[in-house]
Amino acid sequence: MVYDQERFNDFILEQKVIGFFKEPITLKSGKQSHWYVNWRSVTEDVRATEILAHYILEFVSEIGLMPDCFYGVPEGATKVALLTQYLWAKDYSNVYGVGTHCLPMGRGKPKEHGEAKDRYFLGEPQGKIIVLEDVTTTGDSLLKTIDQLDVMNKSVLCAIGLTNRNEVFEDGRTVEKIFQGREVTYFAMSNAQDLLPRAYQIQKPGEEIWGLVMQEFRYGVGKQPRLV
Repeated sequence: MVYDQERFNDFILEQKVIGFFKEPITLKSGKQSHWYVNWRSVTEDVRATEILAHYILEFVSEIGLMPDCFYGVPEGATKVALLTQYLWAKDYSNVYGVGTHCLPMGRGKPKEHGEAKDRYFLGEPQGKIIVLEDVTTTGDSLLKTIDQLDVMNKSVLCAIGLTNRNEVFEDGRTVEKIFQGREVTYFAMSNAQDLLPRAYQIQKPGEEIWGLVMQEFRYGVGKQPRLV
């Protein structure tokens, strides 16, 4: 399995995961933005999700990790994590049978009663875990999920985001810098700085929109996406 970054970026653009808006939308973080990264169009389709899952498995192989399970941040990466875990167990593991692999799934909202494994999960993650997130903006959902797993004494190998929006906070922090102070390593399979110029060239939303998008990257010329 060889992970091809350009091929994965092409897949993202073909699936129109990146989009632009003249009127700003409000992100989950509360910030307003004239562009978005939306993986839902992919994960609503079985074949597209399967293709995405194989990209994830290629990426994991590329960075040399051997997990026991993939666990998606509820609810953003739940579906792709389930399919990735299934393919990992069936096609990429040495042993595949009843009882060899779990099929973990987190609850979007914990139950008020019962054991922890039942309150937080519809299938408890086991062994060495890779946590998947679709889009990382502030990283809050990803960090919250990892903290929850840590409290339950779960072993997290790493965190993987399908796309990093490359946000920089007012104090200069980025998602990467936040994770530098933690034991869990964060990886991004794709980055907005690489994707935005190509998405603009394909979709042609207009110079006005591009200017508005650039205003969101005020933290330095070196960090701004550049049109080719």
